[in-house]
Amino acid sequence: MTILGIDIGGSGVKGAPVDPATGELLAERFRVPTPQPADVDSVAAAVAEVAARFGGFDRVGVTFPGVVVDGVTRSAANVDKSWLDAPAAQIFAQRLGLPVTVLNDADAAGVAEVAFGAGRDQSGLVMMLTFGTGIGSALFSDGILIPNTEFGHVEIDGADAELLASDRIREAEGLSWEQWAARVERYLHHVEMLLSPRLIIVGGGVSKKSEKFLPLIDIKTPIVPATLLNNAGLIGAAMAAHQAAAGPGGQHPGAIPVNAAAAF
Repeated sequence: MTILGIDIGGSGVKGAPVDPATGELLAERFRVPTPQPADVDSVAAAVAEVAARFGGFDRVGVTFPGVVVDGVTRSAANVDKSWLDAPAAQIFAQRLGLPVTVLNDADAAGVAEVAFGAGRDQSGLVMMLTFGTGIGSALFSDGILIPNTEFGHVEIDGADAELLASDRIREAEGLSWEQWAARVERYLHHVEMLLSPRLIIVGGGVSKKSEKFLPLIDIKTPIVPATLLNNAGLIGAAMAAHQAAAGPGGQHPGAIPVNAAAAF
């Protein structure tokens, strides 16, 4: 079975066919800019444009930057409010004419990293944090996803943490890596206090520059950069679609449980 993974980000919508058993991209990924405003119709059109670039796939996995429950998008912090309570999986399936699985973008990235990347073979509580337009989070207990955590929205100084320490804020305020690392460290201390994870994986676009800031961060929890970088989301989306194809209680080789996914 060939799966197309599509990752909806704050600045771009990218996709590629994926081998869900290995996490390998089977073709060079294709990217289009995220529409502004990122409303339902415009984003659905962008997803269709990415999908049209490829052929021969049986199912599609799509990430979304917000809470996704049973294929319905329940939050829209960094996209247009038309996504609130939108039947996203159904909308994409109608546009593409194929079964579609939708899950939170950070959850998807975490699924990929736990299966094939920095979180592989890690027991206990593992946390993935993606720093980009906002701060996404994915939480795993012994490799099992606890879906739709929103730890980028914990409150620090009366505001969302992502307004303090997202990569978008770093760029918008012209922060040096040292200044930004201090903010990230403060945020991570708060996360440690709440969860006491065994490992924190840092992902998102900024992870490819991890040498500029991770050595400046001093916390108790081991912290490592994501290894799949910007491909993690679309790989995780493909894995979720592959798992959904197995049906309730079913499991394909190489897949791990993804309870947030729903296929139509």
